[in-house]
Amino acid sequence: MFLPTTPAELKTLKWDKLDVILVTGDAYIDSPFIGLSVIGRALANAGFRVGIIAQPDWQSKTDICRLGEPELFWGISGGCMDSMVANYTATKKKRLSDDLTAGGKNNRRPDRAVVVYANLIRQYFKDTKPLVLGGVEASLRRIAHYDFWSDSIRRSILFDARADALVYGMAEKAILELARKLRDSQDIKDIRGICYISPAPPPDYIELPAYEKVVADKKSFSQMFNTFYQNNDPLTAQGLFQQHGPRYLVQNPPQPNLTTEELDNIYALDFARDVHPFYNAQGKVKAMETIKFSLTSHRGCYGECNFCSIGLHEGRTVISRSEKSIIAEAQKLAALPDFKGYILDVGGSTANMYGIECLKKHTLGACKNKKCLYPKICVNLKADHSRQINLLKNLRKIKGVKKVFVASGIRYDLLLGDKKLCTAYMQELVKHHISGQLKVAPEHISSNTLKLMGKPQAQSLLNFKQIFDKIEKSSGKKQFLTYYFIAAHPGCTEEDMRELKSFAGRELKTNPRQVQIFTPLPSTYSSLMYFTEIDPATGRKIFVEKKTEKKQRQKDIVVGKTIK
Repeated sequence: MFLPTTPAELKTLKWDKLDVILVTGDAYIDSPFIGLSVIGRALANAGFRVGIIAQPDWQSKTDICRLGEPELFWGISGGCMDSMVANYTATKKKRLSDDLTAGGKNNRRPDRAVVVYANLIRQYFKDTKPLVLGGVEASLRRIAHYDFWSDSIRRSILFDARADALVYGMAEKAILELARKLRDSQDIKDIRGICYISPAPPPDYIELPAYEKVVADKKSFSQMFNTFYQNNDPLTAQGLFQQHGPRYLVQNPPQPNLTTEELDNIYALDFARDVHPFYNAQGKVKAMETIKFSLTSHRGCYGECNFCSIGLHEGRTVISRSEKSIIAEAQKLAALPDFKGYILDVGGSTANMYGIECLKKHTLGACKNKKCLYPKICVNLKADHSRQINLLKNLRKIKGVKKVFVASGIRYDLLLGDKKLCTAYMQELVKHHISGQLKVAPEHISSNTLKLMGKPQAQSLLNFKQIFDKIEKSSGKKQFLTYYFIAAHPGCTEEDMRELKSFAGRELKTNPRQVQIFTPLPSTYSSLMYFTEIDPATGRKIFVEKKTEKKQRQKDIVVGKTIK
């Protein structure tokens, strides 16, 4: 059964009022892959009456008013992606399609959706219940941040949305604590994992350079971001505050990471695993083709690529589900009437991080002065693929399952670090779990560009390819590696792209097609480099391509449209 989204459903449930109304920029898909649905299910499981308004018309009251006003709070999310990323390409062209919109046409999600939805609620509900922001868009914009689309430093989204609180990261614990405190008329300002606006800074919190200062001075912006980034681990983070005019943004330390048991409980919730009929009637939601018959095995990422926001939003610690939990979910999928026997993916941000994490990090927190995988795998991270091999073998045994694919992609440097099971894992993938191609993301091969990306050097890719080619040849199957690359990352020149083109043909025997132009995502180190044109690790000036036509040219060099 879905969470209600229409007045008729409220009537059927005999609810005269909701405790919480969640508003999202995506169509309503009730799936464990959809953050807002996870939050809704967690609240409902705790006894709260929850409704969802998906993709409301922001130019009228028709949608935003249809469920009335909540008793406790409004929860507002831009959806599974930042709305500006969802709406525009890396060259700032409007995207015509949207995989998370019914019918697929990109006409239902406003720019800066979180701010628009907050203002829409304020327009029609004066002096309403608290507005609570969440999701990727809010999480990555919770402090002063560089915004690529306006080419400016924007305030914390809390100020622009005029909201009461913001829950950041994977927010199940924070949102449940917040809901209970609001229900019991208690102060919410001590909740870990939230941000709020205050007339005065709290004692013992770290002060970030003020918004006005980081707008005027790039060195202050860099200092701010470094301090912010280093204070997001649940075990080591301190509270932060940043002045915006006469008021202060306050970020409390993060909530503790979920335990395996807590993560298992979330995936055991009663998701409908489909698009709500109200939205399904408006056309197919393409994202369902991928997520309906896929499994999430873990959360978080210790890769910390500089251009990626996963580590900041999901966390730098990998939390793996138990095999029992994943098998149970797979059995649910196999029992669905439209299941054809194919599990399309088992993974997370990177498939082969399942079951692998540094025990030191679990007790002492993430290291502040080094990364787990870059420039080399930390000695405390014991690469061991045995749990994933065992999981994949057992998934294949489930009645009704014909094939289990690993489509998330893998970290080949992590795989090479597993001296004992590297070959066994690759044999398992090639023989049973690849649908013709295996995704890997070297992103580049230029030494300087890879350093700025925080990615392994090209020799690791060649070592991995040698192993894959040998296993693929002996398997008797035609399997291929698909390579993902990035053009116009900070530090990358046209000469670097020519080097990549030559390398791909000479060493990889391919003409790359999966090449994307770099997008500076809010609150990432690569975005910091793009804005400041400085390498934050060395303080040295770097080349940054900012002209749209020349960014496109970098991509074209690799895909073969121009080589001169």
